[in-house]
Amino acid sequence: MGLKLLLLAIFGLAMAHFEGVVVVYLRKAIGMTDTDGNKETLEKVPGRLIRIEMTREAATIVMLVAIALLTGETWTEKGIFFLWTFAFWDLFYYVSLYILIKWPPSLKTTDVLFLIPVPWIAPVWFPVLVSSLTILAIAVLWIGGFV
Repeated sequence: MGLKLLLLAIFGLAMAHFEGVVVVYLRKAIGMTDTDGNKETLEKVPGRLIRIEMTREAATIVMLVAIALLTGETWTEKGIFFLWTFAFWDLFYYVSLYILIKWPPSLKTTDVLFLIPVPWIAPVWFPVLVSSLTILAIAVLWIGGFV
């Protein structure tokens, strides 16, 4: 299981960077500066682009579910692998954006976390904390032999 967790973490990191690059391109395409906040820009983005972005988000979840289903042997393992990979993806998405464009400028920066089914808006520290705690909890449970 340790090797699978390592490979899933690497997959999550690669997926996070890929998505970060896509978001950098999207921000440039709609005229956002590197310092603009996503929440403020959301109101300016045409509805058609929002719907397209929602399909990208749905595809991301489908990929995370698919990799968990392919690698897990039991339903518990599949759930753990989904949460583990999701946490690495979510956490390192922000790391990738920061490396690429120095965004977010602060963990207090408000972001649009997700658009499905409605926009989820919160400071960046919230998904960073949840993802970090998820990774820590699964690592502790794995090291302790509980998973």
